[in-house]
Amino acid sequence: MQPIDPKEVQRYLDDHRERDLYIHLEMTTGAYAAHLDQSRHPAATFLTNAVIRYSRGSISGKTPYRIGLKTAQGWVYSEGLTHWDEARRGDLILAGHDAAGKLVVSLQLSPNPF
Repeated sequence: MQPIDPKEVQRYLDDHRERDLYIHLEMTTGAYAAHLDQSRHPAATFLTNAVIRYSRGSISGKTPYRIGLKTAQGWVYSEGLTHWDEARRGDLILAGHDAAGKLVVSLQLSPNPF
């Protein structure tokens, strides 16, 4: 993965607007390792292979970035994103890493199920 290029990510979001896409959204504050440090609040979110169609997608901020996807019913929002990759099969893969390099948040969009 490479540091986010907001112009390239915006290009992907614009090119895939009004299409059915599979979404993977995951966030953790270290819940998987809370048993090693009980001072950590174990919080996590996991959503995969839901279908989303957005009318507007945008990236904003400076590192870390945030992505907002406006759907007919509401919004999908992810913040703290630092790295990205565009896979060969048309996937957009975004991740946010903390100062220690650990994965904190992940947002992926794809025309194919994960």
